[in-house]
Amino acid sequence: MKKSQDRKYYWLFLLPCLIALTAVIFLPFFYGIYTSFTDSDGFNMTFIGIENYIKLAKDKSFLSSIWFTVRFALVSVIGVNVIGLGLGLLVTRRRNKLSTFFRTSFFVPNLIGGIILGFIWQFIFIQVFEGLAKLTGLSFFEGWLASETTGFWALVIVFLWQMSGYIMIIYISFLNNIPYELIEAARIDGANSWQTFWKVKFRLLAPAFTISLFLTLANAFKVYDLNLALTNGGPFGSTEMVAMNIYNTAFKQYHQGYAQAKGIIYLLLIAAVSLTQMYFSRKREVDL
Repeated sequence: MKKSQDRKYYWLFLLPCLIALTAVIFLPFFYGIYTSFTDSDGFNMTFIGIENYIKLAKDKSFLSSIWFTVRFALVSVIGVNVIGLGLGLLVTRRRNKLSTFFRTSFFVPNLIGGIILGFIWQFIFIQVFEGLAKLTGLSFFEGWLASETTGFWALVIVFLWQMSGYIMIIYISFLNNIPYELIEAARIDGANSWQTFWKVKFRLLAPAFTISLFLTLANAFKVYDLNLALTNGGPFGSTEMVAMNIYNTAFKQYHQGYAQAKGIIYLLLIAAVSLTQMYFSRKREVDL
């Protein structure tokens, strides 16, 4: 009797969450899949089958935005994790008030909203860099948001600045849980700082890599606000990422059925990359 009552209360408390998830996530998701097979403009729709998906294969702007986003994600994921791990090692070497100050300082950029962050760095790349160009006479500082190459690296720099402190916190939590006895034993055996890191710490950080790689991949693939604030996809759409391409298709060109098809393909791409990363990361944890 008691178990049946507990089960009844269990579903009673769970029901509001299920209703909310269904209304906010599941229904829009399945409706979006249906919409991708229509020519919806936001007001009217007609079922057209897989025509939108066939059209995608010839859409150069969409394919270009995917390639740009994949390159951005690859560079950003490597950069964020290298910097985040480096910062984590730096602030855990000695535990004092100064290390606490640096942890807070490195994490603060993650608290700034993407649009605001983008406009701050837009000022730096345009106004500050132009001033440096005039002061030093170096062309390196000129037109950072005016070309595809420099625009790409501008987006990478801002993403690294924003995300590295967040990933640092994850590495710190795992570094602090490494038994000190293992570090001490490695030193007694004659291991130097690099050997201690590579042979002991790095191998015990495998679960941290799994989490950090997943988070950075997910965030890198869905960047929109920084893209909007820094380059707005320019010049001539050369720095347009997939999220912006889908948004422009849906709300500027009013081809919402076509935009949904882009979204479904992009979802499958992100899922494939994320699941592959999780598989190999988990396998590495077991091997170690």
